[in-house]
Amino acid sequence: VQLVESGGGLVQAGGSLRLACVVSGSNYIFRLRGMGWYRRAPGKQRELIARITAGSNTVYVDSVKGRFTISRDNAKNTVYLQMTNLKPEDTAVYYCNWLGVNDHDYWGQGTLVTVSS
Repeated sequence: VQLVESGGGLVQAGGSLRLACVVSGSNYIFRLRGMGWYRRAPGKQRELIARITAGSNTVYVDSVKGRFTISRDNAKNTVYLQMTNLKPEDTAVYYCNWLGVNDHDYWGQGTLVTVSS
């Protein structure tokens, strides 16, 4: 299984970005498992910020609730993160992965989001 994140970049505060994560090598498994978007801000530990179950139920941490939306397209083995009203504190490397993983599991390269004030 490979995870390839994309869509990051430099954006001004208040702006929007849409991240995508393509999961390859798991056509059968992808639609059966929950996925999450994680981020690692400078000097901080990686945290799970948004999750989506196989049934497309979603949960968000308070810091992104109302601004970020996670979704999935099982036909494309892709999970998305729509980010709006971005803030400087959203600056981080963003990763997708299955739910329940830890730092010792496989991770993709991530995509860097930088929000300027």
